[in-house]
Amino acid sequence: MSLIQRSSVRLLARRPPLTSLGRPTSTRFASTQANTSSARNLLYGAAFAAGLGLFSIYYLDSRSALHRYILTPTLRALVDAETGHKIAVKALKYGVAAKDEGEDDAVIHSEIWGEAVDNPIGMAAGFDKDGEAIDGLFDLGFSWVEIGSVTPKPQAGNPKPRVFRLEEDNAIINRYGFPSQGAAFVLQRLRERLPSWGTTPERASLRPGDILAVNLGKNKDSPADSIEDFVSGVKTFGPLSDVLVINVSSPNTPGLRGLQNKDHLEVLLAGVRKARDELPPSPITSRQPKLVLKLAPDLDEDQLIDIADVVQKAKIDGVIVSNTTIQRPKHLISANKQEVGGLSGTPVKPYSLKALKTLRQHLPASIPLIGCGGISTGADALEFAKAGASLVQLYTSFGYEGVGAPRRIKDELVDELKKEGKTWSQVVNEALNELSAKPSPLNEPVKKGEEAAEQLVKEAEYLKELLAGAGKEVGGVAKGVGAPIPEPVAEAEIQASGINA
Repeated sequence: MSLIQRSSVRLLARRPPLTSLGRPTSTRFASTQANTSSARNLLYGAAFAAGLGLFSIYYLDSRSALHRYILTPTLRALVDAETGHKIAVKALKYGVAAKDEGEDDAVIHSEIWGEAVDNPIGMAAGFDKDGEAIDGLFDLGFSWVEIGSVTPKPQAGNPKPRVFRLEEDNAIINRYGFPSQGAAFVLQRLRERLPSWGTTPERASLRPGDILAVNLGKNKDSPADSIEDFVSGVKTFGPLSDVLVINVSSPNTPGLRGLQNKDHLEVLLAGVRKARDELPPSPITSRQPKLVLKLAPDLDEDQLIDIADVVQKAKIDGVIVSNTTIQRPKHLISANKQEVGGLSGTPVKPYSLKALKTLRQHLPASIPLIGCGGISTGADALEFAKAGASLVQLYTSFGYEGVGAPRRIKDELVDELKKEGKTWSQVVNEALNELSAKPSPLNEPVKKGEEAAEQLVKEAEYLKELLAGAGKEVGGVAKGVGAPIPEPVAEAEIQASGINA
């Protein structure tokens, strides 16, 4: 091989392979693809983040239609009633539920026991049985959150299934039977809410304008006529609550409703009143908790009159009317209508409203009533106010609609009140003045001096009204019975008393 040929072979051997000529082009193409893919991923990520942010804003506002028309119905379709209930409680407990971002209009500012309340819409007992979601419920715009019923000892309640939807009737039947983690667990949760700093809040709710109530129940294995479970509850939760509710009206605990009997009720209310009055000072509020009795809607007029008498004698602070009913209206159409338990929702409204009206006529205005049963609109709430209820509570409508129910009902109530040109307080006060029982001057303690003379005149006028009414009832058969009592009667009574007017 010649020298020239050898040189050519060496040059060819040293030359890079021809495939290397395409590498720069391939690298540039891959680099362009990577840049495009990164930009696309970045765009997708930004769009997802923006969508998630918008969804979060929409989701976290309880006014969003998302809850009423999509999320709540979907949950209802996927799980049974009790599971859905538990999911809702946990969402509120862990702060992943919506909040009421609206402001309460001044026309629905309310008052009870002389104290201001932000609005008249409360959460009834039975939803947050163990005090897990107190602040989550307040964040939904409820002014009254009632936890429980709480029993002294833990108990499982009745066997499952024990909650049944009657969707066609906008109702629920439950026979829970007071499932409770017990007083010790609930007490610990209430203590965990306490502020770590040294300030003393005005209310146990820890929120101005809001009320925290604890609904007290009794264990299933306690003696039917025993009051000890309720007395124990008063002593346990009194220092950490604004209101204690004595629940003698659940139909799902054997013998419980028997405590609404006049004789049993007198013993019970005297016992819890004594326990309340002997409570030590509260670590969070200087006020004693109010005592409120919760009644069934199935009581007749005579029973309600007896209860009104006992409530006044025991100096109980208020009454909730009402719990669930054991009645089954004929118009129910749901397949579950024959299930055993207490019926709540729209069908119970006529019963609870009737019971409230009856009780209002036999209690003075100083003892407020809280309406509960079938309230699902602002018009419903206003109807209870016109019947003499100072506040109202929701349960079933909240379960069906979800977190937006309290805000929607408050907004509807504002519209109803503005149509009438009145505030909630004006409507309530008018009803109290018109419908409440008038206090009898005959029951006032005997006074002395000039005050005694005034008292005797009041008593004479009161007797005159009674006799006038009696005269109208007998239709004038006994002539003169309904005639006005002449003025000298009062003077004669004053002279007979030996008092110088």
